[in-house]
Amino acid sequence: MNAEARGGRSAQLKHTGLRPGWTTGACATAATTAAYTALLTGDFPDPVTITLPKGQTPAFALAVEELTAGPGGAVAMAGVVKDAGDDPDVTHGALVRSTVRRLPPGSGVVFRAGPGVGTVTLPGLPLEVGEPAVNPVPRQLMREHVERVAAEHGGTGDVEITVSVDHGEEIARSTWNGRLGILGGLSILGTTGVVVPYSCSAWIDSIRRGVDVARAAGLTHVAGCTGSTSEKTVVAEYGLPDIALLDMGDFAGAVLKYVRRHPVARLTVCGGFAKLSKLAAGHLDLHSARSQVDKSFLADLARTGGANEELATRIATANTGLEALRLCEAAGVPLGDLVAARARDEALSVLRGAPVEVDVICVDRAGVVVGRG
Repeated sequence: MNAEARGGRSAQLKHTGLRPGWTTGACATAATTAAYTALLTGDFPDPVTITLPKGQTPAFALAVEELTAGPGGAVAMAGVVKDAGDDPDVTHGALVRSTVRRLPPGSGVVFRAGPGVGTVTLPGLPLEVGEPAVNPVPRQLMREHVERVAAEHGGTGDVEITVSVDHGEEIARSTWNGRLGILGGLSILGTTGVVVPYSCSAWIDSIRRGVDVARAAGLTHVAGCTGSTSEKTVVAEYGLPDIALLDMGDFAGAVLKYVRRHPVARLTVCGGFAKLSKLAAGHLDLHSARSQVDKSFLADLARTGGANEELATRIATANTGLEALRLCEAAGVPLGDLVAARARDEALSVLRGAPVEVDVICVDRAGVVVGRG
């Protein structure tokens, strides 16, 4: 069954006619690939083609390029203008640059924050304090492309990559970065490399189509997932086919209300811990612009699991939901399970007695299961 038949993002895009775009992580990967190729060959590939996590191979035109010789060796810089498609992304049109220089053999790939890219200053993010705000998936994507270029052109793959974004510090004022302790600029983001624009009505329609298709095929178990990481988790856990995967995104309420009217025997809700903590707190729209992680709620929940007042206070003042989770893990308080159980209770209340068995799985950014309910 193809993506269009089961609903989800591909069907949603086709339904609306909206044009997808590319993440800052994809742009940084393209710029890095071009710069490292030039460092090894003297020539910048233009356009430069990369391979994204789901197999797409987009080509990016270079907006800027520069190869210079310095006292420490040659340095190459390439830049790509981000095209966010029809999504109202604040970084649309931003120039994402990557500057690459060789490092001694055995150094590996080292990331630096250039102008316009933030630095992590508070715990609770998937990066250590002091690290440039280049998220794990874009880092892995850049490492993979460095390896490919090195293999093709005889390099060692030991490089320093400095990612920068023109006017990034100014653009970042329109994001949540400051509240999260990411200072000095933007984050380099993306788990698939693709920016998917959507209208709420079209996305919800694709969810309904997905349920209809699964029921028509005789499936008794479907899963509402917040993204690609949670999809991989439920496939690994239950062996569900593509047709059983509902691309829920932020619309937990849409899944639950439609399944209430069109029941299936079993529904798994799987998503990131922070998003599902919002469901646990009673929010049915999990988008960051419309609901926030309530750390006071998490602190109260942790108390029911044995957290003392000192720990509860630390949770209530944590930087992110992930930090709250890590604090509880260190103290042996099962906050992930408590959130999953409360989220399951909220899901059942929305289902209003419909004959649907529900389980909830919380995962972290790496896809590790951190809670079950």
